[in-house]
Amino acid sequence: MSSVGTSGICWAASDNPVLDSAVSELRAAVGDRELQHIITFYSQAHDAEALSSALGQAFPSVKITGCSTAGEITPAGMMEGSIVLIGFPKDGFRIHTGLIENVDEFGVERATQMVRDLKDKTAARCASKPAERTFAMLMVDGMSNAEETLVAAIHWAMDDIQLVGGSAGDGLSFQKTSLIYNGQPVERSAIIMLVESEFDFRVFKTQNFDPTPVKLVVTAADTENRIVYELNAEPAALEYASAIGLMPDDLGPFSFASYPLVVKVGGDYFCRSIRNMNPDGSLSFFCAIDEGLVFTVARPQDMVSTTTETMTEIEQALGGIDFAIGFDCILRRLDAENRQIRRDLDKLYHRFGIVGFHTYGEQYNAMHLNQTLTGIAFGTRIPEQQG
Repeated sequence: MSSVGTSGICWAASDNPVLDSAVSELRAAVGDRELQHIITFYSQAHDAEALSSALGQAFPSVKITGCSTAGEITPAGMMEGSIVLIGFPKDGFRIHTGLIENVDEFGVERATQMVRDLKDKTAARCASKPAERTFAMLMVDGMSNAEETLVAAIHWAMDDIQLVGGSAGDGLSFQKTSLIYNGQPVERSAIIMLVESEFDFRVFKTQNFDPTPVKLVVTAADTENRIVYELNAEPAALEYASAIGLMPDDLGPFSFASYPLVVKVGGDYFCRSIRNMNPDGSLSFFCAIDEGLVFTVARPQDMVSTTTETMTEIEQALGGIDFAIGFDCILRRLDAENRQIRRDLDKLYHRFGIVGFHTYGEQYNAMHLNQTLTGIAFGTRIPEQQG
């Protein structure tokens, strides 16, 4: 499975479980296109070290970055256990990358300085209107619990350059994620990509839920590890289950996806999704939490219609979408499966040419989000005025 757009960005995917065979299929699908950079989204069914080595041999002159997933996305549909490649051509784009190691310990200071260094590389060519020509992408260890402070630091240093990204996953195991930077596997890290584009682009975000009157207040928590022990002074799982009309034993990924918790920030609501229920009845979250935080129980809207509305607006703004990279929360996929609309979403990804992965969290400018689709869409035209 593969395709190439007017912009020259190409994608390829293989669900072959044998690594060498999968990489051979990907190499054949890419063909003789001259690429400067490859982004790979891969299942943890494939060992990161073996994959990075195999891709390095298959594409010896191309820089390779990527991360593990909770599922892969292509215009051919949602996949699991696969490897997806996005190839940027040598013409039309300039890509600068940086690696932040030990992101949960030293990320903020390094992130700020790294962004400044990356921006210096673009300043000469984009001096007039850099934000119109440049965007940033972030891939980060989805088990680091460091996304909020990291994203805030990067966004502050970016000024008006927009940021999107996703937190790496490992299926639904919630044990260990991995990344690939310059062809080498890395862990507990984050990768920043600053992309200069000669083609029009738009950063986007879409979510599908409405708040209800039901409130849940965090009254006991381990904020460092994102664990809530009590809601409304009651055991967390018991109180959450009662609020959505279920028994605690019925809680699981599908109920967390169908009954999201949201918080109000600046007049808008954002998800703070539950990752899993622990044996002691506490709840682990994908996003940062704190005692005193007020959750609102939300009800989902139609995911297909809300996503289609957002992407149609982007399509009209660009005069057509040539290609899109998407970071879609794993809970959206689970909710789609639970509501039996997965095939409808597959058609939507095909219509708008979305390639990406299912995440443990999404980044959008200064925010780390859950149960959201964020991304970057490219148009087919080159702007008339260059910076």
